[in-house]
Amino acid sequence: MFKRKQNKPAKIQTLIGAKTRINGDVEFTGGLHLDGQINGNVKAEAGSGAVIIISEQGCIEGSVTVPNIVLNGIVKGDIDADARVELGPKARVLGNVHYETLETAIGAQITGKLIHGAGSADKAAAPQPPVAGEPL
Repeated sequence: MFKRKQNKPAKIQTLIGAKTRINGDVEFTGGLHLDGQINGNVKAEAGSGAVIIISEQGCIEGSVTVPNIVLNGIVKGDIDADARVELGPKARVLGNVHYETLETAIGAQITGKLIHGAGSADKAAAPQPPVAGEPL
């Protein structure tokens, strides 16, 4: 009846190993696989199709702004994905998740808000609904 869309595997250009710790912000293009730890913000250009894959051993302490994220590790900060967020069974998010498409497995934990809409973190000046009694 319903067929699940098969995601083509991401092409990984960058691998950060389990015993690697990066202190500082990271900007990338293409695919990034994280087994280690990043203490800083992670960013990829919106609409680029870039993907970050964070394994069970991977951890980011900072915000993550990427088009696509596959998380099975820990993010201690906000996630802002303008395309897809996929949370595996061991995923832990301590922050808000801004998403366009969200997939979560049983066991994933989010301590924060789920906010639908691409680039929601950048839409602080979004129009507000009209107040009752005011003309439209």
